[in-house]
Amino acid sequence: METELLADLIVAGKKVVVFTGAGISTESGIPDFRSPGGIWSKYDPDEFTIQKFLSSSEARRKQWKMLTKSSLTTEAKPNLAHYAIAELNSLGKLDCVVTQNVDNLHQEAGVPHDKVLELHGNMRWVVCLTCRRRFPMKEVLQMIEQGTEIPDCPNCHGILKPDAVFFGEALPEETLVDATIRSQNCDLFIVIGSSLVVYPAAYMPMYAKDAGAKLAIINLTPTALDRYAAVVITRKAGETMSKVMESVRKKIPLSR
Repeated sequence: METELLADLIVAGKKVVVFTGAGISTESGIPDFRSPGGIWSKYDPDEFTIQKFLSSSEARRKQWKMLTKSSLTTEAKPNLAHYAIAELNSLGKLDCVVTQNVDNLHQEAGVPHDKVLELHGNMRWVVCLTCRRRFPMKEVLQMIEQGTEIPDCPNCHGILKPDAVFFGEALPEETLVDATIRSQNCDLFIVIGSSLVVYPAAYMPMYAKDAGAKLAIINLTPTALDRYAAVVITRKAGETMSKVMESVRKKIPLSR
């Protein structure tokens, strides 16, 4: 059975990298951006570029209005898959999580902040583009609820921007380099909830595979890398990872 095979790979592994996409967070009630009900089925992505955000106060007003209505800034909670990954860390198996998500759920589940490499940033925070001070998203949304249509920095009145990567904006270089190095130095790379179509993030599993790591993929739909994987599981992330970790817990005492 696939879950038993993945459990065996985890038990044998010493440095596990977990790569997560939108599919892990849909089970926490956060729609995939591209799915029906997702943000881009309601809004035109061309209206939400970094260039427009910086150059137009009207664009900033629209984007903040969208954010107040989206599920990206709601209090979604980690699900079974997030907690399973945190358990991998507790067992000493997890090297890091490389995530395309911006929801902070890995940290809330218990994965240390320094082990979560956020390729697309974190929507629970807002950054001032002038003084670089960061503020909790909650505080900025409160400003909007109190009547401020375009919030600015309380410290220096600079432009406030959600601390996530916008269209047209480069991924954080240091994080991308760190993710690449860790992918190339793991012995097991587990993809959870990603269709592996967004680059350069989707290069990570091939970096791992090319360096000799085993590849496992858990996703509801096929991916272009399924043929390279030692195990492919086309079921929900939460129920799958719960079963996998149940097996891991049984096997680890025997492996020591």
